[in-house]
Amino acid sequence: MKKVLFTLALALAAAGVSAQAPGEGMPPRGGMFGGPPQIDVKFDEYVAAPDGFDKEREGIEHGTVQLIEYESKSVGTTRKANVYLPPKYDADKKYSVLYLLHGIGGDENEWMYDGGVPNIIMDNLYADGKVADMIVVMPNGRAAKDDSRSGGFGSFPAFGEFDKDLIGSLIPYINSHFSTYGDRMHTAIAGLSMGGGQSLNFGLGNMDVFAYVGGFSSAPNTMRAPQLIPDVEKTKKENKLLWMVCGSADNLMYNSAQLKAFCDENDIPCTLINYPEGKHDFVVWKYGLYNFAQLIFK
Repeated sequence: MKKVLFTLALALAAAGVSAQAPGEGMPPRGGMFGGPPQIDVKFDEYVAAPDGFDKEREGIEHGTVQLIEYESKSVGTTRKANVYLPPKYDADKKYSVLYLLHGIGGDENEWMYDGGVPNIIMDNLYADGKVADMIVVMPNGRAAKDDSRSGGFGSFPAFGEFDKDLIGSLIPYINSHFSTYGDRMHTAIAGLSMGGGQSLNFGLGNMDVFAYVGGFSSAPNTMRAPQLIPDVEKTKKENKLLWMVCGSADNLMYNSAQLKAFCDENDIPCTLINYPEGKHDFVVWKYGLYNFAQLIFK
């Protein structure tokens, strides 16, 4: 994983991409490398999200968002995450958990405050009765003592080490401080760009923890399909959802398409949406969350 991340860092540096670009740290339009290999893959049907799915609505109940701090055994420091609790959160009920990861230029605040509006999307889905009861956890995907956005390309290895912090410290904290089921059938992971690659790597690599996996415009840190799925029959049996989306104008499509092609060849259920004229931005990622959230825990 570290080798993959180092290679990606060199490629980004050569392309002149800044880790401090607004929002996510990747180019806001188009892709990064100007001409990745093309894969002949069958996309799944694109269905546009309804108008207003990401706009705050009056007259509905709203969830709450709280910033939590937890001790990380692998990093050896206190780390932060934003936690969305649904409307009428009740500690006497059990909830599923979606871990929602950010991109290379973000942190635990990217989804909430850089344009992702996950709380608004989830509130609207709850109001329409389209989602199961769940908590959404938005952590910092850099497993380093300096996990600030200023880490830039120097934080690449920390993204590859995040699974140790996520599985070893954050998930146990969430399960002990909130009313959750705590088993794999009620735990999902998804993310955007770098976080999409992390979600595919960690989700498919730990199916005893995550039954549902999503990648939105997944970045080149995504492992190649044979590495992600070394045991086809095990994946067919244990993974309950593998869902991806990427914009048609985003040159990062290759990372998702290579996995989709492998899954199709091996009869592994897998969805890949080609978002029409979609770029590398929250237009695509909000669409990803809107759809993925409706499919999990059902």
